[in-house]
Parts: sequence; structure tokens; C-alpha cells
Amino acid sequence: MTLPVSSDETTGAEGAGSADRRTYEVRTFGCQMNVHDSERISGLLEGAGLARVEGGQADVVVFNTCAVRENADNKLYGNLGILKAVKEARPGMQIAVGGCLAQKDRETILKKAPWVDAVFGTHNIGALPALLQRARHNQDAQLEILESLDVFPSTLPTRRESVYAGWVSISVGCNNTCTFCIVPSLRGKERDRRPGEILAEIEALVADGAVEVTLLGQNVNSYGVEFGDRGAFAKLLRACGSIEGVERVRFTSPHPAAFTDDVIEAMAETPNVMPQLHMPLQSGSDRVLKAMRRSYRSTRFLGILERVRDRMPHAAISTDIIVGFPGETEEDFQATLDVVAESRFATAFTFQYSRRPGTPAADLPDQLPKAVVQERFERLTALQDRIAREENARQVGRLVEVLVTDQQGRKGGETHRLTGRARDQRLVHFTVPDGADVPRPGDFVTLPVTEAASFHLLSDPALHEYALRRSRAGDAWDRSQADSCGVPVATEGGPRAVSLGMPALPVRGSAL
Repeated sequence: MTLPVSSDETTGAEGAGSADRRTYEVRTFGCQMNVHDSERISGLLEGAGLARVEGGQADVVVFNTCAVRENADNKLYGNLGILKAVKEARPGMQIAVGGCLAQKDRETILKKAPWVDAVFGTHNIGALPALLQRARHNQDAQLEILESLDVFPSTLPTRRESVYAGWVSISVGCNNTCTFCIVPSLRGKERDRRPGEILAEIEALVADGAVEVTLLGQNVNSYGVEFGDRGAFAKLLRACGSIEGVERVRFTSPHPAAFTDDVIEAMAETPNVMPQLHMPLQSGSDRVLKAMRRSYRSTRFLGILERVRDRMPHAAISTDIIVGFPGETEEDFQATLDVVAESRFATAFTFQYSRRPGTPAADLPDQLPKAVVQERFERLTALQDRIAREENARQVGRLVEVLVTDQQGRKGGETHRLTGRARDQRLVHFTVPDGADVPRPGDFVTLPVTEAASFHLLSDPALHEYALRRSRAGDAWDRSQADSCGVPVATEGGPRAVSLGMPALPVRGSAL
């Protein structure tokens, strides 16, 4: 399972010079895999001549959905309900639904929301422009769901959300049978890309200014199973170390059962692979893990963490945990608390079990009352918040290198702090000392941690404690900002609006 992100991340941007073109908006619900797919959807729509819009109503609204939790259904149908009246007042407006929920619900979406124009699944993202065109021509909703992968998503055009960092999908699908998870039935069996294609895509990202890449897969460390190389993932990490210009490599999410020591060695010995690991625990109870069909036990999980920290003492480890799985007893839950206390996670994504139709766990007996699950959830989050605060406090006084992002903390406007990520992925809010140069998103700053909280670090450095390193990514940020304002910028190869996922094809082209 990939690492969760905000469940309502909207893609919207400039529409300079596009008054006579139809506009689009992509709304993403789900994990990094969904976000990555949304970049492909944006690239496809721009390739079809549409322009992104922000601050206004788009002509085409695409929902890229998740199906892991129940609130994903509620959020989608709630949004569709709101847009019904908007569409009635805007002749020619179109609505499309794709992603995991579309793969699962199919005709149900059109029954519940007949004003939707197109429904497409996880295996045929590339069909979206044709479906929209067909729906517009025929004045009839189009439904197309494939049961197996049509085109590997990374061969499709992409409209990246960040100039300094990029997602690189190394596999799609999942061969595991976790009883709580609906992803395998929606994404299919694991399909692996060839190493050369992956490395070529990373090189293309670097050419466009990226300095950080994140390798994506449902079980990223089982990469290579399709072509019979159990050591392929470790080899891929090492190969990333030889790509000039890649300063930070991350990956998500691995599976503990397939996590081998050669991966740990590759992480420790490859300088640009970051000292950060997201390792889903799900439960600390061996009995519950067995019921989940998670093919590892708590001792193996803790052993992996021990070996990782032995080779990388400052590694930050995060996790996923499900509370209230059917049949979970107080003793089972205490085992989870015990493993969390011993693991000392930097952060944890905690979820209350959600009964998902189509999963084996949905039919298990002993579904827990909501009140019991909520109480346990609160105890777990209180423990983890305390641990995170203590672990972050240990960072105070350390010098950290921060990759500056274009995000801002909730109080950034008041404190004038900028935001970035340390090498171990910790969030850092920092001030720029008086008299110092201000970094751009994509630049690097080195500074001391002066304060810590549960979910972030703070740095208010003196002038002599602050060091700025400008980067190619910062230069790319400048170009992107100038392009969005319609200001011509001299760049080798021309402007870079929509890059191609398959680097064997041209990766630069004229701006739309």
C-alpha cells in the first residue's frame, strides 16, 4: 500500500493565453500512486489542447479516486452532487471519474450520478481524451473499464506538479492478498518496468531540472518479480546513485515480507538514497497479522528496523497502522502499542479499519463497534505523537540540509518562515536571516534545528549559521514562474510544458 497523502489535493494552474481553449481541473483523492496518475491525466488533457485553470470553474473536471477507505466514496459522490447544478448552468461542461473507485464501482457511478460524462479505470488512463470527445459528440455517457493494463502509465505524457521533484513508477499492481485491501483487484497483478526505461525516465526528469525522485510501487521492493530477479530493487537503487544530477532518491512503499538485507546495504552505500524508510506495520499483533494475510510477524518487522538503524543510525522510519481490524482484542491492540513504543517511528499514518465490500475482511465475524475503535485510535495517536515529539527533540542542535519546497506552513504568513524537507524527510520550517539571500523552491539550505514539535522542526538561524546552495532545480523553478506569467525565458531546448513519461520519446516541446 502506498503512503497516504491529503485526500483532497486539487490540480490547478495557469491558463495564460488560453481564453479560447477549454479548461480542465483534476481533483485527486488518495495516495502517491493517485497523485502520479493525476500528473499523467493532466499531461493527456494538455496534449489534447485543454488548459489548466485555477480560481474559476473548469470546462472539464476529472476526479481521480481512491477506494481504500469508505470516506473516499462519500467524498466523491458529495462532490459530484455539488457539480450537478454547476453543470446544468454551464452547457458543454464535462465531468469524468477515474481511478480505483471507478474501477470498482463502474456502472454504479453512472446510476448514482447520471450527469457524469466519462468513467475510466486504473488500466486505461490513456483513453480519457477519447472518452471525453466521444461523450461530447454522442451526447451520451461513456464507460470504459479494462481488466488488465492497457499502456504502462509512465509511457503517457505528464504534467508534473513540481519542477524540483518527480514520481517514477517502477511497477503497478500487487501480488499480495491482504484481507483488508482492495487494491490488487483494482490495480491487477504486479507489472514491472524494465530497469533501462526507469533510469531513462529519471535522466529525463533531471534534464528538466528535478533533483529528487521517488520510486513508486504498491510493493516497491518486490520489483523484479515479473522478470525473475529477486535482487532487482537493490540493483536499481545502486543504479540511481550513478545518475548525475539526482541528489535525493526515495521510495514507497515496501513490504516487510520482501524487505531483504541487500536493499538495506544498497540504501546505506548509495549516497543519494535518503536515510528514510516508510515500512507499513499495519498491526503489532501476530494473530491479527495472520488474519490480515500479512506474511511477516512482529519479530521480523522489528528486526528489519534494527538492521536499518545499525547501518543508518539517523534514518527516520515511518509506518502505516490499522486500528480495529475485525476480531482485534485488547491484547492484540496492546501488542501494537508495544511494537510502536519499541519502533520509535518518526511518524505514523494511523487508520481506523474501514469495511470495504469486495475484501475478505468485510465478511469476517467480530466487526468492532465504532466506539471501541475510536478509543483505541486515540490511545495509539497519543502514544505516537509523544514518540514523534521526543524523536524530533533529538534533532535540536543538528545541522540539516533542507530542500526548499513551494509549500508553506499554516503560520508561514505570520512567521515569514519558508518550508522544506530534510534528507530524512522531516518537515522543516525556517527563517532566512536578515542580510541572507532567499532560496527558491528547489534550492538547498543548511541550517541548525533550533526547536521541535510533533510534526515538524523549526530553524531560526543566525546569519553565520545559514548556508544557501542554489541548484538547477531552483533555476527550473524560475523558468516555470516566468513561463506561467507569459514572460519568455531563454532555455536550452525551449520551454518545458508537458514532458513525456517514456524518455525514449522527445521530452521537450513547445508550450501549449
